[in-house]
Order: sequence, then structure tokens, then C-alpha cells
Amino acid sequence: MSEGKEIVKLKGSKVLLKGFIPEVGEVAPDFTFVQADMNEKSLYDFEGLNKILISLPSIDTGICALETKKFNEAIANIDNVVCLAVSKDLPFALKRFCGSEGIENLKAVSDFRYSDFANEYNLEMVNSPLKMLLARAVFVLDKENRIHYVELVEDITYEPDYDKALAALAKLK
Repeated sequence: MSEGKEIVKLKGSKVLLKGFIPEVGEVAPDFTFVQADMNEKSLYDFEGLNKILISLPSIDTGICALETKKFNEAIANIDNVVCLAVSKDLPFALKRFCGSEGIENLKAVSDFRYSDFANEYNLEMVNSPLKMLLARAVFVLDKENRIHYVELVEDITYEPDYDKALAALAKLK
């Protein structure tokens, strides 16, 4: 494994990421994504809202689906927040999943077109059977896009710590 890069695991096996992920206290990098309707938007389009960014390998896996559902439920009654579930899945798959699962409170968005999120946040896996997909991570940002919480999930087959992410969000105004 190369030094100077983040490492996670896939069922216990080491997986190298593209580089180091942004840290608490930094301003989150902007990135462009594709929505379910194929239109593009960027993180900074949500200025004035607190944000949760969840990075997923694929919405079509059990843990990613569960994580998306849990965050969707968790933010249902929280004002002034947007939750973006980012994966490299095609917008068609995201639209199908959200429609069939009743996901209405978060936005499942795709990084397939530019890999902007993967590049800016260094979450792309560079080896393993899931090479080129995103590792599992959670970021909580304030209205000015300053990062207040980061979790790079140790093994991508594990769920994130929802309570810690939501506690960090609750501290924001």
C-alpha cells in the first residue's frame, strides 16, 4: 500500500483510496453531481443550508440501501438541512431506488459524469473488486460549508455511526 493515502477495508482486506479526505475545520470542496432528472447541480448550490454528505459504493447493495433509508428517516423532521447521498450509480438507478423505497427527504445523486466528488474528497477506491467506486464516509457541514464531522467508515461493509453524525448536525444553527 502506498503511503500518503487513506486506507479502508472491504471485508477485512485493505483498500487504498485516492488520497487524504477533507478534515474537520476545513471548508468542504465544491463538486458537481448529476441528479435523477439528469440535470447537474453543485454542493454550493445549497448555500444557507446545513448539509450531510454520505458517500456510498452503490445504492444497490444492502448496507448502502439501509444507510440511505436511515438517513432519509433521520432528517425527515429537521429544518434547514439537505442530505446528499453520493455514489457513482447512474441517475436512472438512483431514481428507481428512491421511488421504490419512498426516499423523499434526501437527494441521491450521481458522481458518474465528472468524478468531481471522488476527486475532491479522495474517496475513490483504487484497488479491490470495487475499484473506481466510492468508499463509505459521512461529512456534516454547516451553512458555510465548513466541515464539523467526518467519518471514514473503517470497513465499507459496516454502517456509519448515525448517532454521532446526527449529534454533530444538531449542534449546528
